[in-house]
Amino acid sequence: MPTQGRCVVIHKFLIHNEGDDVGVATEDIAQGEDVVGIFMDTGGQVQVTARGAVPLSHKIAVHALREGDEVTEYGLRVGIATADIEPGSYVHTHNIRSARW
Repeated sequence: MPTQGRCVVIHKFLIHNEGDDVGVATEDIAQGEDVVGIFMDTGGQVQVTARGAVPLSHKIAVHALREGDEVTEYGLRVGIATADIEPGSYVHTHNIRSARW
C-alpha cells in the first residue's frame, strides 16, 4: 500500500538476530505465500515463499539448512536439523531436534 511515494512492507515474521536461521511467525502463514521477515537487531528484511503452512508463533526457515547443521535463533544454537530444510519451510520437531540433549 503506497504512502506518499513509499511502499509500506507488512512483515509476517520476525528474526531476532541477523544471521539467525529461523524467524517466528507473527500471524498464520499460508503455504505458497510470499512473506517478509524483519531482523529485529538491524531492521533488515528478507523475503521467502512459504513451503508449507506456518502457524502463529512457530518457526519459518530463513536460510537453507542441511541435515546435521546447527539451527540458530537469538544468535544461539537452539537445534540440529534432522532433515534438509529449504528457505520458507516450517521448522518444528519433524525437522529439527533440540541442541540441549
